[in-house]
Amino acid sequence: MRVYVNIEDKRWKKYKIDFEKIANAAVSSKYKDSEVSITLVDDHEIQKINKKYRKINKPTNVLSFELSDDLLLGDIFISLDTVKKEADAEGISVAEHTAHMVVHGILHLLGYDHIEDKDAEKMEHKETAILKKLGYKNPYATKGCTSAECCPGGKTISWMRGFFGGAFGRTLLYMIFGAISSLGFAPFYMWWWTVIGIWGAYLLSIKCLPGHSWLGKFLRIFPFGMAYAIAMFWWVLHSIYVVPELTQQLAIWTIPGILGIGLAGGIIFNWPFLAISSKRANPACRPFLFASVWAVVLWFREWLLTGFPWNPIANIAIENIYVANAMSLYGALGLTFVIIGLIASLSEIIKNRRIVMNWFSLLLFIVIGAIGVLYGFKNINASAQNCGDNAPVIRIVQPGQSAAQKATHSRTAAIQHANYNVGVMTALASAEGEHDLVVFPETAYPFVMTPGDIMSVARLLSKPTIIGSNFYRDGNLYNSLIVSDSEGTVSNVYNKSHLVPFGEYRPIGNLIPTPGQLTAGDGPELITLKIADKDFVFTPAVCYEIIFSDSLIPGGKIPDAIINITNDNWFGRTPGTYQHLDMVRRYAIESGVPVIRSNYSGISAFVAPDGRIVASIPIGRAGHADGFVCGAHNTLYRTLGMNMWMVIILIFSCLATIWISEVSRNRN
Repeated sequence: MRVYVNIEDKRWKKYKIDFEKIANAAVSSKYKDSEVSITLVDDHEIQKINKKYRKINKPTNVLSFELSDDLLLGDIFISLDTVKKEADAEGISVAEHTAHMVVHGILHLLGYDHIEDKDAEKMEHKETAILKKLGYKNPYATKGCTSAECCPGGKTISWMRGFFGGAFGRTLLYMIFGAISSLGFAPFYMWWWTVIGIWGAYLLSIKCLPGHSWLGKFLRIFPFGMAYAIAMFWWVLHSIYVVPELTQQLAIWTIPGILGIGLAGGIIFNWPFLAISSKRANPACRPFLFASVWAVVLWFREWLLTGFPWNPIANIAIENIYVANAMSLYGALGLTFVIIGLIASLSEIIKNRRIVMNWFSLLLFIVIGAIGVLYGFKNINASAQNCGDNAPVIRIVQPGQSAAQKATHSRTAAIQHANYNVGVMTALASAEGEHDLVVFPETAYPFVMTPGDIMSVARLLSKPTIIGSNFYRDGNLYNSLIVSDSEGTVSNVYNKSHLVPFGEYRPIGNLIPTPGQLTAGDGPELITLKIADKDFVFTPAVCYEIIFSDSLIPGGKIPDAIINITNDNWFGRTPGTYQHLDMVRRYAIESGVPVIRSNYSGISAFVAPDGRIVASIPIGRAGHADGFVCGAHNTLYRTLGMNMWMVIILIFSCLATIWISEVSRNRN
């Protein structure tokens, strides 16, 4: 084969390289009459070519342009600057690395490629064999080992590389990474598994996705989101099996429900990985893109259908009070952005630690994380303020009964159960101890209230009472929080405004059976009670209303507490019950307001404004707890709000990306 060498950078002349010998070693006798052109340039020139023909504005080591002709194979361009840097990093000579680039370029002209793992492995084996003939070592081997098989366990490693390099293996890896990512949340709190899961999926994506169609990328990533969602949210379907009558009606929807969770997860959690899938993406910019799109996904989950922003990544830090309190500045949205950015930037450094700007990206995320932690100290200190002895003592009651004990469809049995349950609650609330207010959980009062009714439980206790009940008015049935004085006179009725789809109303008509068809209330409000000769101002929240950022407290107000009544009976001892409490802790930190939480048979608790659980009643246990709340204050997060923070995150990510891209371009 004839080889034409064009030397555009004179520095190449000092390297005595036999390009014709190298090129001929890379082809068979079939190409003895063929021709190839090799042009030797510098980084500046190859960057211009790379930008013009591949739309990538940075230098590279070698570029090949095939002509799809057996006689005129094509042109190869090799940059001395990049080749020399890579040779120095690998501890080999420029001549040896240039030989590799020539062989690599020739094989591209012959139709070899390395987009797919199996094709890359085939091309690497071919390069290694050719270079061995030329007297050079395997460029892909680790030091002291020329093949995987020469290392301990090498054959197993080679098999695993082959298996996980295939389509089935990659799918399995994505599913494993998705499933283990759920382990950072309650009740496991193994945050490192969430980090490893997202890190693994990130590295797999930037390696395997570039070069594929949009649909191909989507389908490759889909198993991650599917496994992540199913492992995270399977407990939702536990509610079908807590009452026999409900099981009879809805058990048939278990498998479709699991598939629906997987389908939704696969679609929703696809977007951050799709965003980084371009082969033209700057490695130092990718973490900002990945983290900001993940934040957008979390923000969008607040509104999609009726919203379900459960378990933001920020919640893996909830057990670390100092990191978790960064949410008082950034909210769960911003802390999620920081954590995801740290994972992504570390992934880029692991992939290529020699890119200086990768380290800068990591440093930037560390700095904004540290700022959040420092602000969190302020929130922790503020949470301990104004905790005097004259605060009203509040008693929370947890009946601790199962859903089967609580519910039945037999009218006679229902009345018997209702009267018995009222007796149980009253006995628990009547235990010794001084207190000024009693808080019962969601739907604890087993009878439907109407306007003008007397709350019998409050009258029996001779105490101001807050209790959950169904409330009927003007043909509408509500899930309500009822406030009554010590005589049983109802002073306030708060109707739950954020209803549970498929549980409390039918979002798509009668297609899927739904246990209840309730009416939504008017939204957030403040209620003032006169307790112990003081005004006690609280914001009511029924069940999962408290998982939505900015959803409860009217703008600019600072209530003494949030009173959250709930019933986690439906989820038993599954992770959902523990995670629900963590969503309460997150809201307390974001808002700077303590939470009084009464649960029917889950976990009742007093939660401080810094997210600490001051006192609690364990899951499934009947009992009461007396306590008081203090330290309510405003946070910067609540002042700005979730939507403003979303805008700030996007602007910051855009500016960081533009600046890093410009610096990278100038360095090159």
